[in-house]
Amino acid sequence: MKISTKGRYGLTIMMELAARYGEGPTSLKSIAEKNSLSEHYLEQLIAPLRNGGLVKSIRGAYGGYILSRDPDTVTAGEIIRVLEGPVSVVDFTEEDDPAKRDLWKRIRDSIAEVIDSTTLGDLINYRDKGEPDNYMFYI
Repeated sequence: MKISTKGRYGLTIMMELAARYGEGPTSLKSIAEKNSLSEHYLEQLIAPLRNGGLVKSIRGAYGGYILSRDPDTVTAGEIIRVLEGPVSVVDFTEEDDPAKRDLWKRIRDSIAEVIDSTTLGDLINYRDKGEPDNYMFYI
């Protein structure tokens, strides 16, 4: 499974909203500028996120978007499925070789387990930690 820009940028939108959770609405323009992304493209992605019940829109001069739920309850899996569709590595049928079919199902289930157990809160905490490189050199 390869996540397209829809899934990657959608996750970016959601992480930005999660980082500002409880602070009021955030404009897509500010998210686009901060992440060097196309505001027009983000506008196309926000509609399915809103229709999927993950974000709410706030109208007005100081409007924008907010998460509809706490970041610790929104998973990466929900976001990716709203934007990309079901998690699938390959299309397979019941007529496929049972060994290969079992492999594809196990891979799919492993991916689903990771994205379904990772919340926006987890992603924000990891990003804010500023994890250094794995290598430390002293001179």
